[in-house]
Amino acid sequence: MHLSKNVGGDMTTRELLERIERDTLSPLASLSERATRVHPEVPSSVRNAFQRDRDRVIHAKSFRRLMHKTQVYIGPSGDHYRTRLTHTLEVAQIARTIGRALRLNEDLIEAIGMAHDLGHTPFGHAGETALAEVFPGFRHNEQSLRIVDFLEKDGNGLNLTNGVRDGILRHSKPRSGMSGAVAGTPQSLEGQVLKLADAIAYINHDLDDAVRSGMVAESDVPTDIAAVLGHGHASRINTLVCDVIESSQVESAPGEIRMSDSVRKAADGLRDLLFEQVYVPLNERSDTTRAQHLVRSLFGHYADDPAQIPTGDASVRRNDSPERQAADFVSSMTDRYAVDTFRALYVPRFWST
Repeated sequence: MHLSKNVGGDMTTRELLERIERDTLSPLASLSERATRVHPEVPSSVRNAFQRDRDRVIHAKSFRRLMHKTQVYIGPSGDHYRTRLTHTLEVAQIARTIGRALRLNEDLIEAIGMAHDLGHTPFGHAGETALAEVFPGFRHNEQSLRIVDFLEKDGNGLNLTNGVRDGILRHSKPRSGMSGAVAGTPQSLEGQVLKLADAIAYINHDLDDAVRSGMVAESDVPTDIAAVLGHGHASRINTLVCDVIESSQVESAPGEIRMSDSVRKAADGLRDLLFEQVYVPLNERSDTTRAQHLVRSLFGHYADDPAQIPTGDASVRRNDSPERQAADFVSSMTDRYAVDTFRALYVPRFWST
């Protein structure tokens, strides 16, 4: 069947997809036909609004840079450690599984998932902490929104739908637990799914990487946590995903995406284990503190003279303050570009004929 036109003769593929959403999704799901943008656009004949958002993000330069940005381990020698890009893909996959089971809008979930970490600095959360020290208030979730609103596409932004923008801004969680909020609760159930999926993904893949690195062993997971979540990477993810599906309510307003109390408590315990035995020790390593010094030094250099930011770089707006330009440029860097730039600026080269 060719879907550019329905059997009725005049329905476009997009209109058919929108009708399928109306007929099959939960009463509380976000419908793409109701999506709004800051700058209205002529609809596509083939893709719904959230599909267009996802595609714009995947084709963005900031998305490609995630491949060379730290998730937890800075410059690991092994090939199988997560990067910020693989984290993004795992989050989107987990969120779509939950969303499909709850009959929510998978296209909206995927679009938020692909874009939620675009604003991460080089060197992961250690780099974010360092940049926030010299540019107070910097947060990667707000930077992600700034990228899609203003910095991508040669400074024109991607003009994503407001549902995706809200999910990007409100995905972050505080240190205190899985279900907390830094920028408020996402307005859509799809955004709430992505927020929990983000936590489910990282507590599991960060533990997997920590076991691979030798920092912890699988046996370090407390027995009471393992009794609830299961033993091993796949078992834990399956438990968490199934629990969210079984515990959430999406049929009557306002709806809720949640974990059961016992599973949430176990997940928070696993998160605490990671902070105590992985994140905090890594942040105290000399390599991490050197990376943070590098971020602060680069920010200071470009804030003092933003004219040195490469001409035509789409990650800054030249009318912004010097500090804002420096924060935008430094946060956009990949790990290796930041190291190469620091070396070019501060490491002397020996003279030769």
